[in-house]
Amino acid sequence: MSKRVLVCGAAGFIGGHLVRHLSGEGSWVRAVDRSPRTYGPTPADEWILADLQDPNECTMVLSGGFDEVYQLAADMGGMEFISSAECEIMSNNVAVNVNMIKAAAHAEVGRYFYSSSVCVYRDMEPGEPSLSEDDAYPAQPDNEYGWEKLYSERVVQAYGRRFALPTRIARFQNCYGPEGAWRGGREKAPSALCRKVASAPDGGAIEVFGGGGTTRQFVFVEDLVEAVVMLTRSPEDRPTNIGVDGAVTIRDLVQAIADVAGKRINIEAVDGPLGVQSRNFSHARIHSLGWSPKHTLHQGLAKTYPWIEEQVLAQRGQPVGGLPT
Repeated sequence: MSKRVLVCGAAGFIGGHLVRHLSGEGSWVRAVDRSPRTYGPTPADEWILADLQDPNECTMVLSGGFDEVYQLAADMGGMEFISSAECEIMSNNVAVNVNMIKAAAHAEVGRYFYSSSVCVYRDMEPGEPSLSEDDAYPAQPDNEYGWEKLYSERVVQAYGRRFALPTRIARFQNCYGPEGAWRGGREKAPSALCRKVASAPDGGAIEVFGGGGTTRQFVFVEDLVEAVVMLTRSPEDRPTNIGVDGAVTIRDLVQAIADVAGKRINIEAVDGPLGVQSRNFSHARIHSLGWSPKHTLHQGLAKTYPWIEEQVLAQRGQPVGGLPT
């Protein structure tokens, strides 16, 4: 029998890919968000527009009973957004997470998944040994988004204990892929840099905050979604990092995108929010469940860059391949 599944935040980047994955495996999917999805098809069996800051709407979207609930709804974005929307993050996201887990507990759903973030960890020096999930304590997140995520993790776990509700928590690494925000301030670094490279002529320069010396790890969205479903259906009830090994500098990321684009790109350092210097996490827990990423960074960018280039060209009214060189 197919599962009845609820995906909250289904209009978002990861949520939309998750809906597609679950529908593709034969689950009956109700998709929920406060706005329609901007990019890509969302083959849900039912779409509901709802503001999950309202507890009554949380109860409403859970009607009918569900085997699995995936809670990804959040105000979030790249460093520009995170550094400028601290109040919205701390108030809106906490309201959504408290209301949803409370409503899910009373609705007696089968399993409840919550999407956290590696932003719960402290700033690290490049080359430091990897952190395990337990190293989130003593807590020292670099930004309010990380503090909100850490608090919401504890809310989810508390309701899980009180109501004997199986809960699963994943801490997402930086995720990239097609059909996500690529402009407007909420885009993550890979999408922003793909946009800049697509807009630049061969041999041109793009602006990069701080010149690109910070290091990050990037997981392709299709790989992350597979890990989310595997974790949710596993016996692992502890917070679990989802990501890939092998950090790259932002300069390295620019070069990788330029290679996919077939361009020579220079970097112009500009001031801007940089976030942490580095993060390095253990992925032993998710690997122990049998998951491993299928895409290298180059393979993932080979799927991501053409989609963003197409959006840039469409915005300019040019055919694909029509950017000046």
